[in-house]
Amino acid sequence: MAKLLSMGSFGQFVRKYLVAAALVAAPSASFAGVFISVGIAPPALPVYVQPIAPGDGYLWNPGYWAYGPAGYYWVPGVWVRPPQVGLLWTPGYWGWGGSAFLFHEGYWGPHVGFYGGINYGFGYGGVGFFGGRWVGGSFAYNTAVMNVNRTVIHNTYVENVTVNNVGVHTSFNGGAGGIAARPSLQEQQWSHESHIAPTAEQQQHVQVAGADRSNFASANGGRPAHLTAVTVNNYRSTTINNNNRSVTNNDTNIHNGQTNVHNGSTNVANGNHDTVAANNHPAARPQKQGHPASKPQERGEDRPRR
Repeated sequence: MAKLLSMGSFGQFVRKYLVAAALVAAPSASFAGVFISVGIAPPALPVYVQPIAPGDGYLWNPGYWAYGPAGYYWVPGVWVRPPQVGLLWTPGYWGWGGSAFLFHEGYWGPHVGFYGGINYGFGYGGVGFFGGRWVGGSFAYNTAVMNVNRTVIHNTYVENVTVNNVGVHTSFNGGAGGIAARPSLQEQQWSHESHIAPTAEQQQHVQVAGADRSNFASANGGRPAHLTAVTVNNYRSTTINNNNRSVTNNDTNIHNGQTNVHNGSTNVANGNHDTVAANNHPAARPQKQGHPASKPQERGEDRPRR
């Protein structure tokens, strides 16, 4: 008599089948990765403090919920080096596929494409990326949303951008309660560009996160303790979250090098999920770098709403 598949075995079979189908259908010049979690939505995105960039040339990969045999687990946000100069990171995202939640894996490319309209913070407000840009062979950091020590890194600028989905910590696109966003025409065009899969360093980071039981939502109730890592090889240098009580920044000024920016009772230079600016116009550029600026404060937010 044939042995019936358990729900776990069936789920693994479906995941492998869809992964294979997605890779076969993907253009040879680009990278595409799709994984599935049957029927269960990922938890809300936790609020966390971004660690200071470890050095010049590192780009921020926001934290997200991955899925493994034991369910959803948190992959801490981390600073990583891109595989090539000029590339930007498009974060992965969960999307409702009609009968299951599909994970569209992140990738490197010349432009930041569609990532589900998810507000990951730190320049990833749901559409595009305003945390920095490549200028020649160097990456310039927008210190309005990036935590960078300007006494060490001098290729910086300040530009405030309005984020519409303030206070929204939903971690998936589509379906009941999901973000109702669709790729723009430009994002659809960028999807056909040549893309590069996550680096070995990034994959290692995900594997290490998946091996830490405390990262699983089933163990932490959607409030992971280790929210960020400075670098992949320094995973334990994480931002520790005490019951998800991050630093509250309402009614205070966040120091941004030599610039303090605020909008009434809401800070706009924190780079996190509740980032909002008074306008879209670039702020005054920093003064000459010959005068060392004070060390930026770590950026935090109030507790997310579910």
